[in-house]
Amino acid sequence: MTSRELILARIRAALADPAPDRDPDRDRAAEEPVARDYLRTHGPDDPAALLDLLHHNLADYRARVHSCTESELPAVLARLLAERGSRTVAVPPGLPPAWLSATAVTAVPDDGTLTAARLDAVDSVVTGCALAIAETGTIVLDAGPGQGRRLLTLVPDHHLCVVRAPGQVVASVPLALPRLDPARPQTWISGPSATSDIELDRVEGVHGPRTLEVLLVES
Repeated sequence: MTSRELILARIRAALADPAPDRDPDRDRAAEEPVARDYLRTHGPDDPAALLDLLHHNLADYRARVHSCTESELPAVLARLLAERGSRTVAVPPGLPPAWLSATAVTAVPDDGTLTAARLDAVDSVVTGCALAIAETGTIVLDAGPGQGRRLLTLVPDHHLCVVRAPGQVVASVPLALPRLDPARPQTWISGPSATSDIELDRVEGVHGPRTLEVLLVES
């Protein structure tokens, strides 16, 4: 039986198709469990190697990647905001106050009333994350503490995202999914927002931030 025949057989079985020419052998094949013996990860279980892989894949997606320690984080955030020329920064509920303690940029706390129009006038946003996936260079947000509403990270043109390593770094998507709550609103980010037209001209910042900066904070 070909893959096409197997898929169609499963569809017929799910719809309980009463057609007289129904093939019982195909129905039995459709009921057979799918083998899920694929690899859950494709690299060594080494935190340092995972962090290097995450760094490489984030940069490959044109994200700007910085490494620092927890004590260096406030100064690094202040420097990046200054280099960007940011005058205002959106702050989600639950963001550790120490993160922005070294900057004089005006904080715009999100109390749930910030509209897209108001956020469009904000220069930057700083958030944490739920997880980072090394093999795909993906940052996952789930609206948890320090991350805020999805609107916060889609409207401002500049997103600074803090990833704690090794605790928030996983190797692969199969290892990430069990650690995420499917009932929470998730945003999966692989590099800055970008799209291409029919002539493959790349345009960044169409449906999200034009610039994504990821800070890998090693404990």
